[in-house]
Order: sequence, then structure tokens, then C-alpha cells
Amino acid sequence: MIRILIADDHQMFIDGLTSLLVKEKDVEVTGFANTGEEVLKAVENRRPDVVLLDINMPGLNGIQTTAALKKKYPDIKILILTMYKTRAFINGLVRTGASGYILKNTGNAELLEAIRTVHAGGTFYSKAVAETLTERVNRYTETEDVSLSKREIEIIKELSKGLTTKEVAEKLFISFYTVETHRKNMLAKLQLTNTAELILYAAQSGLLDME
Repeated sequence: MIRILIADDHQMFIDGLTSLLVKEKDVEVTGFANTGEEVLKAVENRRPDVVLLDINMPGLNGIQTTAALKKKYPDIKILILTMYKTRAFINGLVRTGASGYILKNTGNAELLEAIRTVHAGGTFYSKAVAETLTERVNRYTETEDVSLSKREIEIIKELSKGLTTKEVAEKLFISFYTVETHRKNMLAKLQLTNTAELILYAAQSGLLDME
């Protein structure tokens, strides 16, 4: 029997997923959580085999929760179930210890296959996620983790406060063109598409907390 914990900040999504999983003879839903902190408590009390974990939750985010779980329970399997399919998020969660990464619009059959695969010790990426990881391989090669410069992190922090590119330039005493160039370079490095995703990635990865 595969013991499952579902972690998501939308209870309606949890209820729908539970309705699907309870029909399976080899799966048991042992509990649910709506925040990262609740996940840690639920895992301690319920001891699930697999945690279905969203990225964007109140309190501890998905990356922080994954890291905390793997540190305390190295053998637990974490399957990320989310809307985000940017390469930066995928790579970040996998490096942190997630065993699989699938999207919320995946089909029931693929979800069940993912659960059984990671429970058995394997890794699983949904088709859309696998395509994201392999796209543009002729334009980008990554032999090391993507790193951002001190100036780039400074710019992300100011953008996260709601400042415009012009306002960031004035505050950091650099040109508008310099800020915009850094912003575009970061989007390219992280394979993100807009400033909103850039800020979200920075928040999830702890960059906004760096001194």
C-alpha cells in the first residue's frame, strides 16, 4: 500500500485528488496539508511514503519544504504537482531532492504512474516537463548550476518591491539600459518568460532573503 499525503493551498484541489486516489486499491490517502509548516507536522504524524507537493504555498514554499523533509526523512518520496513548468523551478526542486515533477493538468493515468514510479524508487517527469528540460538544448548548455551576480540579485530585490526599471536604475545609480540588460540576461539564464516569474523564482529560492 502506498501511503500518500497531499499538500496544496487549495482545498478543492485536494478534495478532487483524494476522490481520484481512493479508487485505487494500492493507494491510501493518509492526510493533507495547506501550508509548508502543516506538511512537516503531517509527515511526522502520518509517515506517508509519498508527498504530493505544490510549489506555491503559504509559509514555507515547496523548495523549502522539500529541503526540510529530505533532511529529516531522507527516504521519503516527494512528487511535485504544480502549474509551473519553467526550467529554473524544475531544476531547483530536483536538486533539492524531489523524485518527480508533474503538472496539475496531467491526466489521471500519468499521475498514478508517477506516484507508483517514485514510490518504487524511480524518478518521473510528465511529458510537458520533460520537453521543458530538453528544449533549446542547441542554444543553451548547462554544465553547472545557474548563478546570479551580486548586481543581478540587487536588481531582483528592487523589482520585487514593485519598483519600475527606471526607479531601480535611479535607486542603484545605474542606467535604465543597464537594469534592463541585467533583467533580460536573468530571464535567459533561468529560462523564465517575464518579470513576475523572475520575482517568484527569487522568492521561492530564498534570494530575496540574502544579505
